Amino acid sequence: MEEHAGLEAQIQVWRGYVARRRAISPADLDELEDHLREQISERRAGGLDDDEAFLVAIKRMGNLDAVSREFAREHSERLWKQLVLLPEGPAVAGPPPRRELAVVLSLAVGAGLALKAGLTWLGEDAALLRNVGLLVFPFLVAYFAWKRRITARTAIALAIPFAILVLALNTYPFDSDGSTWLLAALHVPVILWLLAGVAYVGGRWRSDGRRMDFVRFTGELAIYFILLALGGGVLIGLTFAVLQLVGLDLEPVLESWILPFAVPGALVVAAWLVEAKQDVIENIAPVLTRVFTPLTIAMLLAMLIVLTTAGRLVDVDRGLLILMDAILVLVLCLLLYALSARDPLAPPGFFDALQLILVAAALAVDAVMLTAMLARIAEFGFSPNKVAALGLNLLLLVHLVRAAWLSAGFLRGRRPFAALERWQTRYLPVYGAWAAVVVLVFPPVFAFA
Repeated sequence: MEEHAGLEAQIQVWRGYVARRRAISPADLDELEDHLREQISERRAGGLDDDEAFLVAIKRMGNLDAVSREFAREHSERLWKQLVLLPEGPAVAGPPPRRELAVVLSLAVGAGLALKAGLTWLGEDAALLRNVGLLVFPFLVAYFAWKRRITARTAIALAIPFAILVLALNTYPFDSDGSTWLLAALHVPVILWLLAGVAYVGGRWRSDGRRMDFVRFTGELAIYFILLALGGGVLIGLTFAVLQLVGLDLEPVLESWILPFAVPGALVVAAWLVEAKQDVIENIAPVLTRVFTPLTIAMLLAMLIVLTTAGRLVDVDRGLLILMDAILVLVLCLLLYALSARDPLAPPGFFDALQLILVAAALAVDAVMLTAMLARIAEFGFSPNKVAALGLNLLLLVHLVRAAWLSAGFLRGRRPFAALERWQTRYLPVYGAWAAVVVLVFPPVFAFA
């Protein structure tokens, strides 16, 4: 497989480009990629090398004339241009915009109704916190299922783990004063995120390119959700201020109706916006990663200095260790998003070196945190929180060490970028497996305390 890494990288660049254009519907993209791979295999069997087979196959993709022409123009420095410039042709239309908007708004309202029902039946306590993701998740997946036209087999594969989570979180006799229920509530979104990824890629989770598409989607979804939240917050704040001036109190309505509908609804709408406006985000993503990567490096180095000069590591505050875990997860998300926004065929450059520094800084912070956690365990013994944090940091350590090794090899010209990309996406299910252990195994092991 390694000798065809260059070909895989070219296919993923092509797929990523096509996915960002409205020339074809997203539901047809998987079928078109399969057709492209068949064409490449036929050309290679006829004696062509990988590059030649790719070029000829692209030329023969008659259904993608318009997209191929745009792709060639944007990559005019490559040989593809002379083989891909084809006459204008009609594009395959996606779902009618009004119909899709109606589906999205219906699902957004449904998610709000589900959360409102949860508030009514479960109350504002631990039970709601455990189930909030389960209440919203079906509506987000329903949008992907409609958009990707997932098969019954994929739907069953999603329904089974979802049902297991529902049963476990609502039948386990959690101790309200314990920590296992909170750990379960914090780790359930990780599992649901990966299940949503299976729906997003139409059930084809084994494809490295499709997993990277989902990573890219996740970053763009976060951007749109934050923008919607900021805009909605400003509008609600202005309305709140105006009504207060005339003697009306909006707070009860805000807590009981506006927020329960706005937050889950914004998530569904943000997913739709990412699908509909990917060509806009495509220009934002590289800018964001280039701005925040050096800032994050500076933050990690500052935290490293603070941790190493704070005295005995066993005396480091537990809250600080939890906060550091959250920061490391955010750093990993930034790294993944930066990789997803990069042109796989571009040669290594300054920003790639900067990302290696980011990984090295994260590794140093993670090593200090692991030392502090082991010291606390030796001093105070095991607990669900300590074991969960230790497991997460060990996973991060393995992830970052391998990423640093592959990044260094890419910078030295000894490894293709595709190897680094594959490692990042193939390691993601490990986090889901660990989250499942915390949700399903930790409570009985620690007597639900």
